[in-house]
Amino acid sequence: MSTITRRVALAGIASTLALPAAALEDAARMAGGLDQLRCLVILHEGEQRLARAFRGPAPDRAANVKSVSKTLVALLAGVAFARGVAPGPEARLVDVAPRLVPRGADPRVEAITLGHLLSMTAGLERTSGANYGRWVESGNWVAHALSRPFVAEPGAAFQYSTGTFHILGAALAVASGRSLHAMAEDWLARPLGVAIPPWTRDPQGFFLGGNEMALSPLALARIGEMGRLGGMWEGREVIPAGWLADSMKPRARSPFSGDDYGYGWFLTELGGEHAAYARGYGGQMLFILPERALVIAITSDPNRPARTAGHVGDLRRLVADGILPALEA
Repeated sequence: MSTITRRVALAGIASTLALPAAALEDAARMAGGLDQLRCLVILHEGEQRLARAFRGPAPDRAANVKSVSKTLVALLAGVAFARGVAPGPEARLVDVAPRLVPRGADPRVEAITLGHLLSMTAGLERTSGANYGRWVESGNWVAHALSRPFVAEPGAAFQYSTGTFHILGAALAVASGRSLHAMAEDWLARPLGVAIPPWTRDPQGFFLGGNEMALSPLALARIGEMGRLGGMWEGREVIPAGWLADSMKPRARSPFSGDDYGYGWFLTELGGEHAAYARGYGGQMLFILPERALVIAITSDPNRPARTAGHVGDLRRLVADGILPALEA
């Protein structure tokens, strides 16, 4: 049994059982002063340093992690590729799941690859932001997303779009003959000993590929720690190490944050340290800082916006100016 498994029992743990080191108290006070932040979990060198709910549910209670779901779907894609369930990021959507492509779709849809979906560079007008409501009110979410006008050629530019990841999730489901939730349970939840309950489905029964998954902050941190360890957990490969490395290579750049984007991961620097992070609406965050052996999971109020210049910026400063200096104390 690993050190983190001994020290972090997901079932029944209370936030008061994992008292932070004295050096983290200033960072904890800084976190507590952010009124949107609900829970903070810090793992350093495989040890739990902090697990505290400042408001809202305890660290072992499930929270909607919003678009962190995209990163989790990208992890599942890597397993699907490694197991031969899907052919790889270079494969075209039309070859992997032809029945998903609606009649009359722009011919450029045929050029979209799974890699374009993973990096959100499919070129289609995004379904997020002001377009989200119209998309989820449609009768066929996959067809609607694939029928949006092209705003760039496939592979040319980043377009943040939940619909893009939903297409990817549906393609994995068609290729495997299994639901996205079944894959999440078998390939992530069971190997890691965490819970990923069913979440929203579209009118055709496909689980939403880029939003609305629920995990506890402790479970989210455990996934991050597995990623930091190169996809290994208790001596078993959960996610192929090569896929994690490929996922964290820059493939596009967000026009909103200015950060690079790989396959499901944003890539940046925090406090002079390389960081990969997953981000969800409201300030749901999972940070991996591999050179510092650091994993940070944060949940926030899912009903309030969290822009890079707002709450997400505060969370980045919490990491750079609060947590990293505390680990050096």
